[in-house]
Amino acid sequence: MSVAEFDAAMDYIENANSSDLNLSCSSGDCFIVESLSCTTTLNRSALLYSLSIVYIFIFVMGLIANSVVIWLNLQAKSTGYETHLYIFNLAVADLCVLLTLPVWVVSLVQHNQWPMGEMTCKITHLIFSINLYSSIFFLMCMSIDRYFTVSLHGAAGQRRRKIIRRLVCIVVWLVAFAVSFPDTYYLKTVTSPVNNETYCRSIYPEDYLKEWVLGMEVLSIVVGFIIPFPIIAVFYCLLAWTLSSSSSAAGDQERRISGRLIVSYVVVFMVCWLPYHIMVMLDVLVFVHIIPFSCQLDNFLYAALHITQCYSLLHCCINPILYSFIHRNYRYEIMKAFIFRYSSKTGLTKLIDSSKVSEAEYSAVDQMPK
Repeated sequence: MSVAEFDAAMDYIENANSSDLNLSCSSGDCFIVESLSCTTTLNRSALLYSLSIVYIFIFVMGLIANSVVIWLNLQAKSTGYETHLYIFNLAVADLCVLLTLPVWVVSLVQHNQWPMGEMTCKITHLIFSINLYSSIFFLMCMSIDRYFTVSLHGAAGQRRRKIIRRLVCIVVWLVAFAVSFPDTYYLKTVTSPVNNETYCRSIYPEDYLKEWVLGMEVLSIVVGFIIPFPIIAVFYCLLAWTLSSSSSAAGDQERRISGRLIVSYVVVFMVCWLPYHIMVMLDVLVFVHIIPFSCQLDNFLYAALHITQCYSLLHCCINPILYSFIHRNYRYEIMKAFIFRYSSKTGLTKLIDSSKVSEAEYSAVDQMPK
């Protein structure tokens, strides 16, 4: 049940201690109150088991892809592109998100119950939330960095750019922690007096319960989508315009390839995250009574929030493909790592090294093969 049933929860508080209030969240971003009054017409067991299978698929595929990216960054000491610093941190963030999925699957197959203790509840939610926000922030930073790398033509200097990028990475992790900490702080394992089942819930201060619920949902929308998406879209559009107007572009075909790739960055982010945040916004509108509550709407929100949140995590699988393996430099690093690792002095390996593009070209994604 969504936060739309806050009124029902208030009636429940009158007959139970607020610490027993059954507040649930499947992953730490949303805030869902288990149904207290509506008759469920949705087959929740089938939904949760199906989502568990999808989560396992995302876990396996994302684990492989992001592990390869991290391993390549650690092995390829000759890479020399500081833009890879963002890709490395992005892969670390996505991998940490994925590593929490088995825990969510255990909870999902038990209808969101939490048999793993309060400390596991807090740590798992904190890891998930920090790395989820970090992943989004690093995508935003990459869009800004790639535009300025191309438009300024390296005017800032290699050493200065390196320092700036490292500071940005530190700031991103700190901001992600700051955004994630409040909700994690109030997480507790509570046992519902209705069904004697234990859940991992955010138990906010009773005097400001409404404000906290609304604030956490709005924060997830603003920080997770409303701020980063326009920045990503604007800077990649500026990058596409800069490439299209540049006289140094290799040719019309390369520009078209670069343009399609840049558009894919924006579209993938929007397609992965927009459905989930639309559902969260709908949840907020019901919560503040702009949209009247109904049991049919409650069942819809329960299913929609679970499905769209699972769907949004596909970005953990798509990011390493879109931002890493699709680039020629990374394909060369894979070849060196897996094929020529023990023949570093061969002419073929030297040929691969000499074929690598510059940092500005890499950032511009303007050297895609025909």
